[in-house]
Amino acid sequence: MASEPDKSDAAGLRLMVAEDEFHVLLLVEDLLESLGCEVTERASNLAQAVACARTCEVDAALLDINLAGERIYPAAEILRARNIPMVFATGYGAQGVEPAWRGYAILQKPFLIEQLERALADVKARRTTVAQPPAS
Repeated sequence: MASEPDKSDAAGLRLMVAEDEFHVLLLVEDLLESLGCEVTERASNLAQAVACARTCEVDAALLDINLAGERIYPAAEILRARNIPMVFATGYGAQGVEPAWRGYAILQKPFLIEQLERALADVKARRTTVAQPPAS
């Protein structure tokens, strides 16, 4: 019987993922599964993301900044009001994120599984506190 792989520091997190490119969503889901996380909510456009943000029961959210040409911030506002931590993903790096949101973890696409794990482990460590950006 093979031994179980080491558990990730992010293992056990239930996540909302907002991503408009289906092939990227599948890749991200595979990465998250390999880290021991569960994707419980998915959104491919802003309307879906806002609806999910209002009602989802998750530990954190991984949000693509640009969903089919619309910015994710209305959904992020709802998640922040609900104290749900967020990690942003963007092809434009920190410069692609509005200054008010740069205190949250930002992953530049394409990102490595180690970068994703580090960002989610930090979220997991902080999730018992208010989901505000970390102090600089």
